[in-house]
Amino acid sequence: MDQISQSNLTDKKFVECSSNKVSLETELSETLYNTMKDFVLSNPTWDQYMLINSALATFLVQNGCTDNSVSEIYLNQLFTPSKSF
Repeated sequence: MDQISQSNLTDKKFVECSSNKVSLETELSETLYNTMKDFVLSNPTWDQYMLINSALATFLVQNGCTDNSVSEIYLNQLFTPSKSF
């Protein structure tokens, strides 16, 4: 029973923290990095943060995520004007 209480507490902490922003560090292939850099440089309405948020939201929604905040990011990027999309 103590294990269930601990699990509920962990879930509650995750929900409380989910609206906060976090920093993410990852390694990218050089090709992916250069393509991302070229896209951002040629689309002044985008920056690297919008691009990563959009890519992650798209992946999550396409793979079954039903979180409203993620869906909102996904839908907003669908209607963001850019030359390359």
